[in-house]
Formats: sequence, C-alpha cells, structure tokens
Amino acid sequence: MQRMFPTHHERWRRPARQQGVALFVVIVFVMLSMLLALWASRTSLFNELVVGNDADYQRAFEAAQALLQDAELDIRGENADGSPCIAAGCRNNIGTARKIPLDAQEVIPLLADLDQETTKCKSGLCIKRTGRQDFWNYSGSTVPTPAPVAGEVKLEDMTQPDVGARYGQYTGASTGRDGNDKPDIDKPANPILTDTSANNRGGWYWIEVLRYDESTKNSGLIVGGANTDNLLRLNLKPNVVYRITALAYGRKPGTMAVLQQTYARQMRKD
Repeated sequence: MQRMFPTHHERWRRPARQQGVALFVVIVFVMLSMLLALWASRTSLFNELVVGNDADYQRAFEAAQALLQDAELDIRGENADGSPCIAAGCRNNIGTARKIPLDAQEVIPLLADLDQETTKCKSGLCIKRTGRQDFWNYSGSTVPTPAPVAGEVKLEDMTQPDVGARYGQYTGASTGRDGNDKPDIDKPANPILTDTSANNRGGWYWIEVLRYDESTKNSGLIVGGANTDNLLRLNLKPNVVYRITALAYGRKPGTMAVLQQTYARQMRKD
C-alpha cells in the first residue's frame, strides 16, 4: 500500500520556507547606493557650476580692466607703448567722434554738445551723470521697476554704438580679430573684448568729463594747512578730471563686471 503522508523524519528534513529578509536587505543597500551616487553627481555638478561661474566672472573682470586701460589711452591719445596714436582708428582721426579737450576753451563747448544728447553721452564721452550713478543696475527688465529719477538713463540706452565705446574703437588697439572680423590667431585677446555681436555682449566704457577747479580751498589731494608746500598739485591743463566706467558682460547670462576709476591727466612740465 502506497504511503500518502510523509513520515516524521521526512518532515524534519524539509527546508524551512524563505521569509524574503535577504531580498529586502539587498534592496535597501541598492537604494542607499543609488542615493549616494545621486548625491555625488549633484555635488560634482554644483562644484562645476560654481567654478564655471567664478571663471566667467574673472574673465569679465579682466576684460573690464583692459577697458579701463584702453580708456586711459583714449584720453591721452597714445598707443600702449606711449607713442602718439596716429592710426586711422584713433579718436583724433575719426571725424564723427567727439574729441578729448586739450585746453580750457574746448571744455565748455564739448560739455554743451554732450548735454544736448538724450543720454548725455556721445562717442564714449559724457557729462557728469545725474540721479542714480549705478546705471548698470537699471534696465527695462529690472523688477521691481525703480521709481523714475530725473536724468535717469537705462543700461540698454548706454550700450549703443554711438553712445559708449568698445575696446579699441577710438585707440586702434587690437581686439584679436583680422580685417574680415574673424579671429586672428597671431593676436590673442580676451574673447569678451572681441564679441561685438550684440549691444548686450562684450564690453563698453564711458568717460565722464568733470570740471575741476584747483584754486578752490582744500582742493589739493594732500592738505597741509597754511603750508602750501604740502599740497599735491594735479597740474591739470585743462582743469578737468575723468571718471571712467568700464562694463564687461560674461559669456554666461547674468555675468557682469563693472569697474570705475577717476583719472587725472597731468601735463608734463618742460
């Protein structure tokens, strides 16, 4: 007769049923590994983003420094080596460009001419700005819209070819591009300075012509009371100083570097 039920020994040898604990542990470890990998990738992406933004700002900062130096050469009418700027691209050889005043008789007509402009600037030369001085923080897309101020000029109005000045525009300095507006490998330059594809690309500078009266009280840079020998005279001719604003856009949207300096062109004594 065939036996239908297992004996006691057969029941004892049968393996116990699996409860799924090992599978649960494996799934937990896999999920932890995935979370660690995701965290590592996001951290790496964030670090690359920070480094990339910093590198882009540094590049824009260097471009703004170059624009300041180019503006100084523009004021002095010199090449980078100190020789007179006589190339076709120099300001004095551009008939439509406003000129740097060389004597007192030229200052008032220049300022009157610039005052007729809507932006109070022409060919990179400006009269003293009124209202908020940080015009680079005010544009048509600024939110919330700032309260209007008399004489306020928006950024997009200042970055126009006949208002601001590009690098080398009035000094003939090389921008790293050849005559066909293509990159010149023999003249490397900051890529920001060579980008003139749009008004909100590349870099610009503006030179404010500020009248300066050295004969007024305490006008010296170092004041020594009654002893005038301790005064550092500026020896200006004409009596004007210049405030230069240089702005450079980064290669990434939202990156901008702005530098300002006051420049006094002192006449060399014979």
